[in-house]
Amino acid sequence: MDNVSVIAMLTLSRFSGPTSYRLTVFALTLLCYCVIWLLNVTIIVATIVDKSLHEPMYIFLCNLCINGLYGTAGFYPKFLNDLLSGIHVISHAGCLLQGFVLHSAACADFSILVLMAYDRYVAICRPLVYHSVMTKQRVYVLVFFAWLLPLSLMSMGTITTSRFRLCKSDISKIYCTNFAISQLACSPSIESIIIPAFNITFYFGHFIFVIWSYVYLIRTCLTSKENRSKFMQTCLPHLLCLITFIVCLLFDLLYIRFGSKQIPRSAQHFMAIEFILIPPIINPLIYGFKLTRMKNRIIQFLSRKHL
Repeated sequence: MDNVSVIAMLTLSRFSGPTSYRLTVFALTLLCYCVIWLLNVTIIVATIVDKSLHEPMYIFLCNLCINGLYGTAGFYPKFLNDLLSGIHVISHAGCLLQGFVLHSAACADFSILVLMAYDRYVAICRPLVYHSVMTKQRVYVLVFFAWLLPLSLMSMGTITTSRFRLCKSDISKIYCTNFAISQLACSPSIESIIIPAFNITFYFGHFIFVIWSYVYLIRTCLTSKENRSKFMQTCLPHLLCLITFIVCLLFDLLYIRFGSKQIPRSAQHFMAIEFILIPPIINPLIYGFKLTRMKNRIIQFLSRKHL
């Protein structure tokens, strides 16, 4: 029984302050969550309803929005409940599940953004073979593996983390991660080093592929005014979403490893939730306003609602 945790409940870091402060944070958090649902569901419904949007770029965008809802569902409901109840505890199993959802959503986000980079590379650098390369069957296979790989990778990490014997119960974050749980282990293990290293390799490999794609994209776009127009219309939104995601994720990862206790608690909490707050709002906004066909479809849909 050495690998079985004897601690059933874990304590999460809490918002300090009077009840009125917690109610204000609750209202703002609920508003953010509603905005996330509204924006992402709008993009998803527009893509599904309009058959002219059943193209690789929009299919990938739809999955990006679905993943945004999936990832935020692992944090917001629990956090909103904690704000109302004032009790910031979670079961060991629930903590593992939350960590799995947040980790897998982050990995899936990166995988889908990589597919979008590949799609733009083929569309601009190899336009003559685009439709033969990005067939519907191939797009569905790519989407399937973009979900399967993160879910499988995070499943292994979660199963490994669940085997740690815990001697502490306080997590210094407002949500659970595998790294935070491993910090509660009675003794360090080789798994606590291998799993993060494997995850970093996953992100680094994806990052190198994106850099490679954009090097070719920029080189190709410099030779043609038409390609420059395509880049500004379809690649710029993707690049902005990618940069937003990477900055937020790196900020969180660096804070986890090197966070300072001298930083105010509220600032620590904000830094911790950046990657589940900013990208799910920014992604649909950027694509909704920048992609002309998507914007026109949303405007038509809203116009019909007002008739």
